[in-house]
Amino acid sequence: MRRLPIGALGAAVLGLALLLALAPAAAGAPGRAAGGPDVPEGRVNVVKVSGLLDPVLVDFVSRSIDDTEAQDALSVTLQLNSGGAVVSDDEIDALTDQIRGADVPVAVWVGPSGSKALDEAAQLVEAAADSGMAPGTRVTAPDGETLDDEEAVAAGVVDRAAPTIGLFNVELEGFESRVVEGGDGRPTREPVTPTVFTQLPLPSQLMHTVASPAVAYLLFVIGMGLILFEFFTAGVGVAGVVGAGSFVLGSYGLAVLPTNPWAVALLVVSMFAFGIDIQTGVPRFWTGVALFTYVVGTLTLYDGLSLSWITLLVSFVGIGLAMVAGMPAMVRTRFATPTIGREWMIGELGEVVADVDPDGTVRVRDALWRARVNRATPVEAGQPVRVVGIAGMILEVEPLEGAARDYRDRSR
Repeated sequence: MRRLPIGALGAAVLGLALLLALAPAAAGAPGRAAGGPDVPEGRVNVVKVSGLLDPVLVDFVSRSIDDTEAQDALSVTLQLNSGGAVVSDDEIDALTDQIRGADVPVAVWVGPSGSKALDEAAQLVEAAADSGMAPGTRVTAPDGETLDDEEAVAAGVVDRAAPTIGLFNVELEGFESRVVEGGDGRPTREPVTPTVFTQLPLPSQLMHTVASPAVAYLLFVIGMGLILFEFFTAGVGVAGVVGAGSFVLGSYGLAVLPTNPWAVALLVVSMFAFGIDIQTGVPRFWTGVALFTYVVGTLTLYDGLSLSWITLLVSFVGIGLAMVAGMPAMVRTRFATPTIGREWMIGELGEVVADVDPDGTVRVRDALWRARVNRATPVEAGQPVRVVGIAGMILEVEPLEGAARDYRDRSR
């Protein structure tokens, strides 16, 4: 298989490091507007706010408000769908103060259907000059209770219900609209005031996605798994480059999210434990230790956040198959000799790598083989053995000291 030069790995990691460094600056630049380069004056800016409020997203919202104030815009509407925040309370307070004190009205619409504004994200709704919710959405009330759209309107948590962002905007103060006949013959309001939609630019969107709990966790463990795989292959290949990139991105995500450092350490320890048994080609004690630390580290990784059962299922099944079955088989195949014409091995001398009791691993002519001792007495690691038979991919061995003499080939 063709291998990439080792410089490719350094270039990939350097590129990711530059991306991490430039992401905050990119977050400050609003995404491309739906109206093209010539944005109209007297418009309403709609800013899409989706996902946990992390540093990238908070900075993007703050700068979007600043940009709206610097333009001849009517107002800014935050299209909100967030389950909370992973930034400090001080940063949330600063953002809500900016919303309240902005020179242009800042409105918040929770939508579309299925969206939410929970915990810290609900503070943006409370701070807004005007607020609304689509049917099928949820918001956290000041008393901590979660309300649907009808309950929120009745309790005064939001100003009104609005099924779409367009119907919400037409009710904004100063927003111009006209009445036209709809497709069903009923009169409906059509916006006249231009609306410009913005969202996170691509580099910032990447870092925002990486900082989500499931993505950060999967990137981190997949990266470590690929790096571990690369240790047992010759040279530096695609797996090493992809693994390093995944590890860097996952580490960034875990640094942003509220994680337990000791849980991260358990995940790292599990990979070292997997590696001990992988190099012998046979899952044993250290594989059990690795699985235990991996499960505990995963379940306790986040403080206040949880992973979905789908993420856990994919992780546990994937790591189990890869580390218990796939990687040991790959190592045996990588360092083994061809499977045809191995009769020459009978009588060869070797050394025990992992205790043969009754199964283990031996090294014969610099190749690792699964082995089975042909007697009840185990053979410890480091002892010399002789190959006396072959059963499929398993060698039958016996210790040199105290071995029974084979008279079948005795000269007559």
